[in-house]
Amino acid sequence: MRIAYFVHNLADPAVGKRVRMLASAGDEVHLLGFRRDEKIVDYSGVGVKPVDLGRTLDRNFAQRAVMVLKRCIGVRAWAESIRNCDVIMARNLEMLALAVATRRKFAPGARLVYECLDIHRLLLSKRIWGVVLRAIERTLMRKANLLVISAPAFMSEYFEPRQGVNHGLRLPVLLVENKVLPALDGIDMPRPVSDPPSGPPWRIGWFGMIRCRKSLDLLCDLALRHPHLIHLTIRGRPSRVEFENFDAQVDRAPGISFGGLYDPSELETLYGDVHFNWAIDYFEEDANSSWLLPNRIYEGGAYNAVPIALNQTETARWLKAHGIGVVLGSADRALEAFLLQLTPACYDELKQASRAVPRSAFIADDRDSARLLEALRKATSSSEQAIASPAGTRSPLIESAQ
Repeated sequence: MRIAYFVHNLADPAVGKRVRMLASAGDEVHLLGFRRDEKIVDYSGVGVKPVDLGRTLDRNFAQRAVMVLKRCIGVRAWAESIRNCDVIMARNLEMLALAVATRRKFAPGARLVYECLDIHRLLLSKRIWGVVLRAIERTLMRKANLLVISAPAFMSEYFEPRQGVNHGLRLPVLLVENKVLPALDGIDMPRPVSDPPSGPPWRIGWFGMIRCRKSLDLLCDLALRHPHLIHLTIRGRPSRVEFENFDAQVDRAPGISFGGLYDPSELETLYGDVHFNWAIDYFEEDANSSWLLPNRIYEGGAYNAVPIALNQTETARWLKAHGIGVVLGSADRALEAFLLQLTPACYDELKQASRAVPRSAFIADDRDSARLLEALRKATSSSEQAIASPAGTRSPLIESAQ
């Protein structure tokens, strides 16, 4: 099967994970996309040479739309590699538009897959641009054969009530959680790690995409008021446009450090050195941040780090279903009280609960890749397939690749 994969950011490690997942069964993958940084992920290990469509900017939807339009107009200059592909998969809305335009000219018989891992805040706006964007997305989705999501709430909170999936729009849906892919990432299967001593300072790890200004504010404030209570380690990729001065704020707070980007091979060390895994995100509160299931709950879970989440979010529901973690009603008020009264014995109970969860909740294997690829092969005309919604369920039935 020849798969063309259109992505919004060739520098995103999560894109690299999906590429390895698609290529794991020997399928031919053609990767095309924009990038948000100068350096892109190395895909040579799976024999994939990406087509770089140029640089786009964080928080600049207009610039990204112009770049997509330019590439649509000049499609013949870069899209020859996808001619006669069997499947065209597009990650996020801007890439879906480009994929539709490209399919029409180079692979009209290809099945079209829309992969949505975030609901952009502009899509939720009640203003005219929000109405227009939702209409564009709905029109493009009518051309798709499969919708891939990473969290059930994307369906129940957005695609079903706001875009009519399972109502006017009949479209198969596949849930693919953002689990750790050790075999595909070239790292060993997660092993038990030694725990830091149970007791303050309580070590919190905040790893991955760093974009929540409110989280940084409240953690820095807590560290300033209680310098011996917490130690916060930040690793990953900060979205610096979201912060007034990220580096200066981190430097001012005692016990808070930023160590830059990390490689998947470092996960064992990172999570083995902390008590808690920060899984709270106010970036798009009551919307995308409340609906998603972040990579860090799977990465941290693979190494038994105790997650901290905010109540009434999809992350909290996921943690409660697995019987793990700390769920706070309000982080800015409850976190301090929780840590001040936390005893080593109570922490040990939380840690034991994390250890008791089956590893399959966090770690994928070749069966997960096989389910995704099988869904791509089976995708047919969206007018011929629909998903039933069983009585009493919170969301439509979702075929799950877990």
